[in-house]
Amino acid sequence: MQLQPAEAPSSSSLISPVVDLRQYTLHPGTRDRFVELFDTQFVETQEEVGIRLIGQFRDLGDPNRFVWLRGYPDMPARQRALHAFYVEGRAWKEHAEAARAMMIDSSDVLMLRPVDAAAAFRLEPPARRPALVAPVPDGMVLASIHHVSAATTAAFAAFYREQALPQLLAAGGRLLGLFATEHSPNNFPRHPVREGENVLVSFIGFDGLQHYHQHLHALGGSRHWGDDVYPALTRQLLMPPQLLRLSPTSRSQLR
Repeated sequence: MQLQPAEAPSSSSLISPVVDLRQYTLHPGTRDRFVELFDTQFVETQEEVGIRLIGQFRDLGDPNRFVWLRGYPDMPARQRALHAFYVEGRAWKEHAEAARAMMIDSSDVLMLRPVDAAAAFRLEPPARRPALVAPVPDGMVLASIHHVSAATTAAFAAFYREQALPQLLAAGGRLLGLFATEHSPNNFPRHPVREGENVLVSFIGFDGLQHYHQHLHALGGSRHWGDDVYPALTRQLLMPPQLLRLSPTSRSQLR
């Protein structure tokens, strides 16, 4: 199967061969304040040092979880950019205390790479990012995290692309990206990542929660999905897939 990423304007560009998927657990009642702080203080300031802000989200399944994605051209660029932002940068020095006060945990991080160029994110240039006062988009992103053994990663990726994705897209989803674990050593150890894991992560877009529910209904009505594809998918996993239903913030470019 030749992957066909979601359609994007001609001005869009292929980005981020290395991506961090970060899940933060926040203190109850603080998420909206955290989103405001993040989107006002930590977007352009990270991009100024070479980090690409891909998407920021409220997790619809957990009112205390904030999920975001950032990318880098390569691993050396990742190290340089994170050092520049967290060690040398003004924004983190000024706002770190406020951010940390709202966090319970920020260590749930997966380092990823696109399975190939066609499966990478394609976004508008950063200059076209919506303003903070822009309305929150109606769209929803489903991030599906599949844990597999190292020995079966390649076979599962092939199965997912050939068998599962056609069913998911036929049921109304839009492929935004398909990623696997980036196994390079974490070169900014003050920010831990979940090393030693093998995952395949798909990002599928929907027009909103109702569209997602219609997608689930369509899958539920597919005998091929229910009898063949989904059982074969789950048999290859080390644990049930983790599904993140993500609502983009007003400034998120992935939506």
